[in-house]
Amino acid sequence: MTKKNKFKVACIQATPVIFNVEKTIEKTISLIEKAAAQGCELIVFPETFIPGYPAGLSFGTVIGNRSEAGRDQFKEYWQNSIEVPSKHTEKLGLSAKKHKVFLAIGVTERDLINKTLYCTLLYFGPDGSLLGKHRKLKPTAAERLVWGDGDGSTLVTYDTKLGKIGGLICWENYMPLARMAMYNKGVEIYLAPTADSRDAWQLTMGHIATEGRCFVIGCNQYFTKSDFPKHLQSEIAKDRPEVLSRGGSVIISPMGKILAGPLFDKEGIITAEINMDEVVRSRMDFDVTGHYSRNDVFELTINKQPEIKKV
Repeated sequence: MTKKNKFKVACIQATPVIFNVEKTIEKTISLIEKAAAQGCELIVFPETFIPGYPAGLSFGTVIGNRSEAGRDQFKEYWQNSIEVPSKHTEKLGLSAKKHKVFLAIGVTERDLINKTLYCTLLYFGPDGSLLGKHRKLKPTAAERLVWGDGDGSTLVTYDTKLGKIGGLICWENYMPLARMAMYNKGVEIYLAPTADSRDAWQLTMGHIATEGRCFVIGCNQYFTKSDFPKHLQSEIAKDRPEVLSRGGSVIISPMGKILAGPLFDKEGIITAEINMDEVVRSRMDFDVTGHYSRNDVFELTINKQPEIKKV
């Protein structure tokens, strides 16, 4: 496989059509076209962009009780989530193929057999193929009501002409051993789709870039209460601000230099040129899985860990 040394990447900070899978996919395809027109060969979307992150919703739940209205909200969210593979993933793949790009996008995945939802990151190749997926290992706090746990079988990287691509979703990135799993698979372009728009998240993105000596693409949504369907706006917790996610998408080099962003308080596409020489240059003095790993002292075992996939 001939590797590309320099190429352009895009991080899409956008507002989904929340709880509407069809319209969100339409918007996604439009945004892929815009990013590809700028010469981008890897396009990254946020966590659960399809059908949106359900910020501020309780799904009618308190400890010890679930309401019927909350069950209806869950059903509506489930109905607007996507199966993998499906006609929806086929549409995304066709868009990636049309524009000859690698595509990574966060979705809520539904399992038809057990009816469980998963917070999932999908990967598509420039030939339109669904390369695979990663399911979030541990949904955070009340997210556990909505999404099930992933496992080690989807801790994946892909060996592509652009380099080894992989990543973790939102607060999975606070799990040191999950990060080490990605580093051990040689990740060079680390994707971090998220729903965290705090200033502190920027510190995490910079830390991962310098710890893993990899490019980091941190991608978040921008949305407000008024972006929710009207029948759900009154269900959002009263103490939540009008702007539920202010974004903060960012692209960082292996030495921790910010290449683009962070973008706050609006939709937008941020782009950066990737020079893979920087991965090699950065590892002269620190390589978390090389001369700094001390395998004679430490050992990491990961259940169901798949091989790196070449595409």
